[in-house]
Amino acid sequence: MRVAEHTIEIDNSPVFYRSAQAPGAGAGPRAGTTTLYLHGLPTSSEDWVPFLARGGGVAPDLIGFGRSGKAANLDYSIDGHADFVARLLDRLGIDRIELVAHGWGAAGGLAFAQRHPERIAALVLIDALPLLEGFHWPLLARIWRRRVLGELAVGSINRWALARMLDRGCARRGAWPPERVAGVWEQLDQGTQRAILRLHRSADEPALARAGAELETLRAPALVIWGECDPWLPATFAEAYASRLPRAVLELVAGAGHWPWLEQPEVVEQVVAFLERG
Repeated sequence: MRVAEHTIEIDNSPVFYRSAQAPGAGAGPRAGTTTLYLHGLPTSSEDWVPFLARGGGVAPDLIGFGRSGKAANLDYSIDGHADFVARLLDRLGIDRIELVAHGWGAAGGLAFAQRHPERIAALVLIDALPLLEGFHWPLLARIWRRRVLGELAVGSINRWALARMLDRGCARRGAWPPERVAGVWEQLDQGTQRAILRLHRSADEPALARAGAELETLRAPALVIWGECDPWLPATFAEAYASRLPRAVLELVAGAGHWPWLEQPEVVEQVVAFLERG
């Protein structure tokens, strides 16, 4: 399936997104719904190309990342990302969505979903930032949350350090091919560095839990997928999400880390099959 690339403007800021039209879209139980993919940090909608090529949908670069706007006046917070999702859907004329979200993308996505549960036809969380009690920021995030030290740390990242960080997020070496690392590195400019710092400073641990206070209102079918070896977001939070979402199914991915589809490509088929079952 062909994956197309687009750039539009929302509030005078560029927004880049990828899209693909699935065969038979607009018919059957999924009529009137669009699959929306939200990426995590520090990547972009390129994460979702295999999913788009297999199942179709729309995948934006979140503000501050990829080829979307990175201006200093944008709102880099959970609520800011939720507002971005709302404006994007309005701009594209999309009402009801199947939400697939990873990492930080799940934070803004879940904030939007809790505001508008009636617009969520299905939900897939993949190693999602825990909007849950008991989560503690990992060491790197704690460094980024500290002023001055955070700027020094993110500003000192070179291509080698980025490759090492991405590799550490995986259970096996080589999950990130050199060309994908090069793509992330090319887009890790000062605007993205600023977005990373502001996002992490926008919410302390109690605020993350408050952001998930209404998860029980999300009564759409849900699939929680988690790499068992995620070094930053322990798999215990997969179980916590599954217990909070009323219609959730939990799937732990053995031998996989923070980006489980990179190490276990069958995760792509698993997600698409779940959505196609309606």
